Amino acid sequence: MGQNRLPFIVGALAVVAFLVYSSVFVVNERQQAIVSRFGQIVDVKAEPGIYFKLPFAFAEADNVQLIDDRMLRFDLDDIRVQVSGGKFYDVDAFLVYRITNARKFRETVSANTMLAEQRLRTRLDAALRQVYGLRGFESALSEERGSMMREVRDQLRPDAESLGLTIEDVRIRRTDLTAEVSQQTFDRMKAERLAEAERLRARGREAAQRIKAVADRQVVEIVSEASRDSEVLRGEGEAERGRIFAEAANQDPDFYAFYRSMNAYRQALQAEGTTMVLSPDSQFFRFFKDAAGKLAPQPASAGQTAQ
Repeated sequence: MGQNRLPFIVGALAVVAFLVYSSVFVVNERQQAIVSRFGQIVDVKAEPGIYFKLPFAFAEADNVQLIDDRMLRFDLDDIRVQVSGGKFYDVDAFLVYRITNARKFRETVSANTMLAEQRLRTRLDAALRQVYGLRGFESALSEERGSMMREVRDQLRPDAESLGLTIEDVRIRRTDLTAEVSQQTFDRMKAERLAEAERLRARGREAAQRIKAVADRQVVEIVSEASRDSEVLRGEGEAERGRIFAEAANQDPDFYAFYRSMNAYRQALQAEGTTMVLSPDSQFFRFFKDAAGKLAPQPASAGQTAQ
């Protein structure tokens, strides 16, 4: 009899084990659980631990759906927005959210994270377009960037709360010019740089002309002063030379006369083919006839003899 009841005991234990296994579920620190019975939410387990439910989930008795209890990130890339100036820019942004109302999350999007992010995509896109449309491109690169992100976050929060979500933060990762706007901006910046370069060249040329004029004036002044000083020195030298010659002539007048005559002969006769028409009795040739330079007395004319 004991051996005949053993299979029944084993079977009963197996059934009990299956019932216990079907009735227990575990929620870790990164999760929260939605317990539904016959399609209706009966409980939400937000704290980690071991919990019990009715078995036979396949019969829709109690069903457990585990969802994230962590910070989740959703990225939205290459959004083309138009700023207040009318130009278009490419923007990358992301938001960080949490599922804070699991019951509403299940009721609105069937606890499907992908479906919730699809709705967030549309609303984030619209909020970014609105925020950028009220500002210029420079705002995204200035201190106003922080207020822009907070404004987008505040616009998203009511819609996110209707899905059972809480928006923790919104960040703009990139704001770039589109290809056509980038080329236009490059051309404008190039023109501005060229204009600035031309202004600098003009200022340089003006400064160069001013420096050159000052230098030319200084050159004229320096040359004039040098010419004046040289003329003064030359005059002083000529005066000193004349004084020395005068002293030398006073010491020996005959030698000085001889010396001057020799210099005159050298200058007058050094060129070839020189022809001079002079009287033989001229003072110029007096040292040719007499070493002392004395001229012979001139004979008296017939008229003088008669007197």
